[in-house]
Amino acid sequence: MAVWEGKKYKLDKSENFDEYMKELGVGMVLRKMGNSISPTVELKKDGDTYTFITSSTFKTSTITFKLGEEFEEETLDGRKVKSVITLDGNKLVQEQKGDKPSTIIREFSDNELVTTLTLNNIKCVRVYKAV
Repeated sequence: MAVWEGKKYKLDKSENFDEYMKELGVGMVLRKMGNSISPTVELKKDGDTYTFITSSTFKTSTITFKLGEEFEEETLDGRKVKSVITLDGNKLVQEQKGDKPSTIIREFSDNELVTTLTLNNIKCVRVYKAV
């Protein structure tokens, strides 16, 4: 059983998220909202299909994917991108392609999820605790 199975993780701390959103071109109002919410995330697996759910009082986002297969995604800030996600141990590595390509690495452990978002020279780290 994978370390993340059956768990939900709630945002505990965030570093450089505003700078990351600015680099993406997210407007000030949406950035303020993004910085004020503490989303809960959950990863589910059914056969070879994964579903990653991000939920908050503001918005819920669900992406469904198979490892190594490109899929279309609408990001929380409304961009349409193509993504490929691979699994490396307890890390999900997501490559988002589009006008502003970025990499999202989600590293799961028993009690936390560390998400590292990288765009150009901007790096954001968000730490979620198991709930």
